[in-house]
Amino acid sequence: MQTQNKFNHNTKIVGIIGHPIKHSFSPLMHNISFELSGLNYIYLPFDVPVSSLKDALKGMIALGIKGFNVTLPLKEKILPLLKDASEEANIIGAVNTVVNEDGILRGYNTDVTGIIESLNPYKEELQGSMVTVIGAGGASRSVIYALIRNFKVEHINIVNRTEQIAESLKEYFSTKMLFTHIKSYPLVPPDLVELFQKSKLIVNTTSMGMYPDVDDSASSIPESFHKDQIVFDVVYNPVKTKLLRLAESQGAKIVTGLKMFVEQGARSYELWTGEQMQVDKVYKTLQSYFSV
Repeated sequence: MQTQNKFNHNTKIVGIIGHPIKHSFSPLMHNISFELSGLNYIYLPFDVPVSSLKDALKGMIALGIKGFNVTLPLKEKILPLLKDASEEANIIGAVNTVVNEDGILRGYNTDVTGIIESLNPYKEELQGSMVTVIGAGGASRSVIYALIRNFKVEHINIVNRTEQIAESLKEYFSTKMLFTHIKSYPLVPPDLVELFQKSKLIVNTTSMGMYPDVDDSASSIPESFHKDQIVFDVVYNPVKTKLLRLAESQGAKIVTGLKMFVEQGARSYELWTGEQMQVDKVYKTLQSYFSV
C-alpha cells in the first residue's frame, strides 16, 4: 500500500477546489481509496475563492496536477473557463470534476453517475412514475437530468422554499431537455402530504437534516410515506437523516447520500487514474466516520 513516507517525485496530485473547503470529506475518501489500491497519488484540498479561480487553473496546469473536484461556489463559475465539458455538465450548467489532459482542462459532472448508480436498482419501478424533488439548486439539476435521461420517469414535481426558483428550473428543463411534465410547488410540508404520497420516488437535494441540524426534515408527517415508495437523500452526514428514518419507519425503501457520495467519487477516481475504485471497501470505511 502507498504510505505517506513513500511520496516522491512520481507522486501524482489530485485535489478539490472551493471556498470554504475545510468541511469537505473528499480528501478523506480519495486518500483512503489510494491507500487501498496502492496508487502513488495524493488528494489535497485547495481553498480557492472566485476571484482567484482563473489564476488557480493556470497554477494547476503549470504544476501538472492530474485533476481536481470542484465544489461551491465554483461549480458554475468554472464552466466557461474550461476547454470543453461533457454533455451532462453543459446541460446541468455545473462541473464537479476536472481532468488535466496535457494542459487541456476538461469538465465533467460525476454527481450524475452517483445518482444513476444509487437509483439503478429501482430502474424498472421508476419508469413511467411520478417523482418529487425537494430543492432547486445544483444537486436538484443533476437529479432532474439523471431522471429524464436515464430513468424515463413520467412526471417531476419540484418543491422549493422559493417557488419562483423552482418555476425557473421547470422552464429550464422544459426548454433544454424538452421535458414538459414538470410542476413546481412551494415547500409547505402540511400541504405536501398528498403530493408525497402519490410520488414513487422522493429525493431531497437540500442540506436539510445535515449535521449538526439533524432534526431538520422536509416532512415530519409519517403519512407522507408508504411501503411502495423509494426515498433518497443526498445528505450523507448523518448517513440516515431524519427524512430517511421517518420514511423507513413507514416501510419505504431508502437510498443514502453516502452511496451517492462514494459513487460520484468513484467516477472522478476513474477519470483521473483509469482504475476502478474499491467502492464497497471505501463505503464501509467511510461509514465509520459518520453517525448513522
